Amino acid sequence: MKALIFFGHGARDVRWREPFDCLKRMWQEEFPDIPVELAFLELMQPSLVMAIGLCRDQGANNIQIVPVFFGQGGHLREDFPRLLQDARAQFPDLHLSASPAVGESKAVLQAIIQFSAGTLS
Repeated sequence: MKALIFFGHGARDVRWREPFDCLKRMWQEEFPDIPVELAFLELMQPSLVMAIGLCRDQGANNIQIVPVFFGQGGHLREDFPRLLQDARAQFPDLHLSASPAVGESKAVLQAIIQFSAGTLS
């Protein structure tokens, strides 16, 4: 079974997380048969390993991780690959894969352009 993890940076202010919680709810409404979890690099829970465990506990054995970052900075070039490697060692029975950062998608960038155009009216 497949599952999805939205992976974000994390922040001290709990309100920062609200769009991530909304993203998770929206996914659940559109894809109710595919488990989804949130994971954070730092300052918030669950961690990536914890989120992978939650997906596994729901029966998932093929987990796609989507970094919800605007671009490939140091966290995604250095920290995330190490976390993913550690998770693969901890969960050798699971297939873990990761997409590029959402901000590198032309569709996401186009959505930002459309949003921005709407602010001019």
